[in-house]
Amino acid sequence: MDMELNTLEARIDQAVNLIAALRAENSALRAQLAAGESESRELRQKINVARERLEGLLERLPEDQA
Repeated sequence: MDMELNTLEARIDQAVNLIAALRAENSALRAQLAAGESESRELRQKINVARERLEGLLERLPEDQA
């Protein structure tokens, strides 16, 4: 009986350690995801600014006179 309790205790300890590790990994992944989403927003904004500038330059070009 004592051996079974020791085995059960060891398995519970392993489960608790695994849960703690998974929570830490989950937290790190959430932070990484948030950083990626922020970078994506910044890049989309830069693309929009570049597109607007390009459109403005294209409007200023003289039209082809064929």
